[in-house]
Amino acid sequence: MPEPTAEMYLPHFVVKQKLTMMVNRYEVSESDDAGNPTRLMALAEQKRMALKEQVTFFSDASRTRPVFGFKARQAFDLNAGYDVTDESGAQIGFFRKDFGASLLRSTFHIEGPGYTGTGRERSQLVGLLRRFTELDFIPVHFDFVDGEGQPLFSVERKMSIGDRYRVTVPDRRIDFRVAAAVAVAVDALMSR
Repeated sequence: MPEPTAEMYLPHFVVKQKLTMMVNRYEVSESDDAGNPTRLMALAEQKRMALKEQVTFFSDASRTRPVFGFKARQAFDLNAGYDVTDESGAQIGFFRKDFGASLLRSTFHIEGPGYTGTGRERSQLVGLLRRFTELDFIPVHFDFVDGEGQPLFSVERKMSIGDRYRVTVPDRRIDFRVAAAVAVAVDALMSR
């Protein structure tokens, strides 16, 4: 029997961060095979210094229609879990940063309909360099796999000034909204 396909499946997309004074803004765009943005899918905002981590994704720059988001289950918890919800508020996925495992290289656990998995930085050396230097432009690569080691999706930042991530999703069970939420969280939570 073939694997079920997520309600909103995209095989690849890009996430680009734009820094402002009070919020982190992210543009999420569908991309071609080479990683070139082809269509804006969502804009996200993360308030800085919020007591409870929450990121809302909007349909366009007017920010009048929220289309999905993620929110921490608890405030002030280093191992906090985050619910990913659709535009009606229904949960479509879950992820959490594994604080203990992330001391040497950032590690996340994810869940969604029909899958569970773990994602971690591919290179422990890069993880250590990020923690002990001010090099914010070095490449970062996260691989998310299921319990059998099969790839779910990957999040990759090439060496550059400014954060731009390419997300590749070979597993059709992974909803675009869950992968986009995790990609933004990788950026937002990486230094913690």
